[in-house]
Amino acid sequence: MSIAGGAIGRAISVLNWFGAWLPQLALRMLLAWEFWEAGVEKYRGANWFADIQERFPFPFSVVSVDVSWKLATWTELLAPILLVLGLGTRIAGTALAILTVVAIAAVHWPSQWQTVGDLLKGYVISDDGYGNFKLPLLFLAMLLPLILSGPGRLSIDRLIERWYAARR
Repeated sequence: MSIAGGAIGRAISVLNWFGAWLPQLALRMLLAWEFWEAGVEKYRGANWFADIQERFPFPFSVVSVDVSWKLATWTELLAPILLVLGLGTRIAGTALAILTVVAIAAVHWPSQWQTVGDLLKGYVISDDGYGNFKLPLLFLAMLLPLILSGPGRLSIDRLIERWYAARR
């Protein structure tokens, strides 16, 4: 019994060690990839924000579409770099979360719904006329640990934190 208990204890210790290093790194890399792809698509594409500006929440609805396009594009290009490095992770995550909320409101939220059942039809990846807010909602859920807990151990933010603590 003690051999099995020792093996289980060692296995849990190994999992805890990996758990302290990998989850937030994995979130950072996955989110960086997804937002980077969206930023590159905007950078190479034409500005289509004029078609949806009236659906932007305030204060984004009063900003010109050109400024909104540039803000969205450069947020989706620069914030992923910061996520990969683990530098300014909470700020980058917050910027991407705000961008995602605006995208949900302007693009992914159902244009008309009367009941919760109607609204839940929009919790899909592809739009069948009911919206498609599932993926951006998942991105928000994935950004939340990075915003609240930081980038994890394998990050420049952690190095800066340790350096600052040592200087105190």
